[in-house]
Amino acid sequence: MGMSSWKKIFGTDGVRGTANIEPVTAETALRLGRAAGHVFKNLQHSSRARGKHKIVIGKDTRLSGYMLENALSSGILSMGVDVLFIGPLPTPGVAYVTRSLRADAGIVITASHNPYADNGIKFFRPDGYKLDDNIERQIEELVFSGEIENIRPTADEIGKAVRIDDALGRYIEFAKASFPKGLTLEGMRIVVDCAHGATYKSTPCVLRELGAEVIVFGNQPDGKNINKECGSMHPQSMCQKVFEYRADLGIAHDGDGDRVLMCDETGTLIDGDDVMAIAGLHMLEQRTLRQNTLVTTIMSNAGLETAITQAGGRVIRTPVGDKHVIEEMLRGGYNFGGEQSGHLIFGDHCTTGDGLIAALQVLQTMKTKQQPLSKLARCWIRFPQIVSNVRVREKRPIDQLDGVAQLVAQAEAEVQPSGGRVLLRYSGTEPKARLMIEGRDAAALERWSKLICDAIKKQIGA
Repeated sequence: MGMSSWKKIFGTDGVRGTANIEPVTAETALRLGRAAGHVFKNLQHSSRARGKHKIVIGKDTRLSGYMLENALSSGILSMGVDVLFIGPLPTPGVAYVTRSLRADAGIVITASHNPYADNGIKFFRPDGYKLDDNIERQIEELVFSGEIENIRPTADEIGKAVRIDDALGRYIEFAKASFPKGLTLEGMRIVVDCAHGATYKSTPCVLRELGAEVIVFGNQPDGKNINKECGSMHPQSMCQKVFEYRADLGIAHDGDGDRVLMCDETGTLIDGDDVMAIAGLHMLEQRTLRQNTLVTTIMSNAGLETAITQAGGRVIRTPVGDKHVIEEMLRGGYNFGGEQSGHLIFGDHCTTGDGLIAALQVLQTMKTKQQPLSKLARCWIRFPQIVSNVRVREKRPIDQLDGVAQLVAQAEAEVQPSGGRVLLRYSGTEPKARLMIEGRDAAALERWSKLICDAIKKQIGA
């Protein structure tokens, strides 16, 4: 592989792709393991827990996890760094165990909400936060430059691998500790859909240990059924089950457990925006929302911002991706942020999105306020929203399109006074222009949406 092709390997969330096709192959995983071993060993001269440096490796339930886990660990061990295998555990669980075991880094093998044929590799720093770009870049350069080819520790300098048997138990206790002492979930019936993924043991176990009656689905992973017609990517089955079992609420995770979508007792879906409204307003009341600030992305509904602002808080928006939300939270010292998709980061409890801890915060609010989820979710009004995609043959800068920027400005002038907004951008991955327009008047949204899309189609439509 020539140097020209490097920097293709890390995407927005680690390395990801089809398993056994570059870069998600055993060969590249071995090189990644060697590079990571080298970088983490040299970041801190002495290991965090005396003796050799250690790296934790966890995974979700995909078939290809076995192959990647072994290849990564061979690479790490060959650099004189020990490996701690923790088996299938949610991504936030891997982040927590990395901190708890005083390891020098953590690696999780997962492709999150993607189908089982995909897989990926994400890195955590010793403190449980995702890796900085510059350290990722160092690892990447080493994978392709061959610079560490000749570093070969021998004899007793080679690392050893051990299985950590109590990793799941540690994470379960950690998650339970985020729920207030003295409160229980007794008398609650909860439907849980684990997406046949990494949460299949932890979430049901925590909810039961807190006293709930739990009805579990998607908890029989076979390596190939992860995210398949279940979990937070297909929440309709959870909503159906809540209705059938007359449950108090439903909880659905994605394959690696860093997201949650919920459903109230009537079978209505509760997304990340609903959770941010419920928890954000509750934290404002309790005075626990640091600097009265919620961090979310440009995709969150304008109604969320209106609700938080009216309650005396403020909202900071970032580009799409939980990575950007976490960076902003760390930069400004904020303790709550998230995405509409169900990535929710409760910074007082965890360093990354955690679907189980997010669900527990909502359950805590239901218990404290003695209100059903449907009633809590009425704390805000979702603005009508229209998202349109126009296929384009080229991505010419929007300000170079005749009259389009003017139309956007006119639409903004109409919807902004009542809290609405207009977003026009090109897709990062497809030949499409995406228009999102929100406001209180659905008819006005329809009108502007059509005008702007027609103007784009006329000039660069595919």
